[in-house]
Amino acid sequence: MLRSILFSALAASGLAVALSAQAGPVEDMRGLLGQNQAKEAYAIGQQNPDLLGEPDFDFFYGLAAIEAGHAAEGILALERYLLLNPDNARARLELARGYFVLGDDVRAREEFEAVRKLKPPASVLAAIDRFVDAIRTREGRYQTTASFYAEAGFGIDTNVNGGASTANITLPVFGAVTLSDTGVEKRDSFGHFALGGQAAKPVAPGVSLFGAAGFDGRYNREESAFNQASLGLTGGVSYVKDNDLYRVGLNWNGATVGSEHYRDVLGVSGEWFRQLDEFQAVNAFVQYADLEYGGANRVRDADLKGVGVGYRRAFSVKWQPVVSARLSYSKESNQKRRPDFSRDMPGLNLGVSFSPDPKWGLGVNYAYQKSNYDGKMLGVDRKDSYQSLGLNATFLVDKQVSLRGELSYSENESNIELYSNKRTLAAVNLRYDFK
Repeated sequence: MLRSILFSALAASGLAVALSAQAGPVEDMRGLLGQNQAKEAYAIGQQNPDLLGEPDFDFFYGLAAIEAGHAAEGILALERYLLLNPDNARARLELARGYFVLGDDVRAREEFEAVRKLKPPASVLAAIDRFVDAIRTREGRYQTTASFYAEAGFGIDTNVNGGASTANITLPVFGAVTLSDTGVEKRDSFGHFALGGQAAKPVAPGVSLFGAAGFDGRYNREESAFNQASLGLTGGVSYVKDNDLYRVGLNWNGATVGSEHYRDVLGVSGEWFRQLDEFQAVNAFVQYADLEYGGANRVRDADLKGVGVGYRRAFSVKWQPVVSARLSYSKESNQKRRPDFSRDMPGLNLGVSFSPDPKWGLGVNYAYQKSNYDGKMLGVDRKDSYQSLGLNATFLVDKQVSLRGELSYSENESNIELYSNKRTLAAVNLRYDFK
């Protein structure tokens, strides 16, 4: 995907290579690369070894080899080309990408920084920043890394209290009832603030300790009784071997609603990630958590167990779409002998993101969760289904500042009308990353 981001930046900026590509293998390779057929272009290069050393041939053969998974050959070809054309920014960018693919982060960073000094257009700089960020992430395998962020924004929520759409509802056993004002949906604007950071320290080949902390607060303009704030702490160990990443973590999260303690969650999780190739990855996770509520909600104390699998696929086409899917299953078991608060929760999450420009990111997300409760509530077996659809857009002002807008709609349908509700939320946030 990073390759496509870089190519898009080059095309948008007009940063191109002045080549005198003659008809024949060179022209054929160029045409195939323009159609995202790198393997076919590489095959043509392999069939014409007598052209190695010709500048135009070396350039396109180098691009094709790197994209087709033969980075070492591509690097050699581009290095030959740059001996004769040392100031060609496009070729140097591709050489940097080749080193990146090979995992030679030191050389890749050197080449990217060399291009940066040539003062290319902003779109190319943004693409380079993404590669450098990826290099920094990989460097976490062998040197201590840390990052921090601060975020602030505002938004509108049509149902800050999660209330029913109308005061007049019908309930099992009771029939028609009228809810109090606090039980009916309330619309309000809010301010948002978040602060956090993470760090990782290698302790052995492939083994790192990691930790993270974050605070998130949402403060309503009028309905302060439904203000929300949470503090989260995470720590654990990760192990990387070849294309596999294993991670075990211990986490705690404390949440408040209004000025009252709402819930503490203490849990442990295990995750496995595998990079299948440059474009595909799979993962799986297991988790256990103890949910401890405050005040009148203590009757909801529970154990939570969950498992899940996920898949991610990037496409090397226009806008660089990335598709992800996750299936999960959780079981919440009440600790207070209240089966009406115990439930099974199968879930599905789907997402697709786009990068129409190195400075822009767009995303669409869909989530579904079914809740089947164990015990009867108001004489019936409660069954809920929750769905949400979200849209988001992120603009990178520079390598540290980003602006994000989001719009989401969610609804919970229940066979007990009291628990059915709908919500629309729109927000804008400004984020600063300390890198």
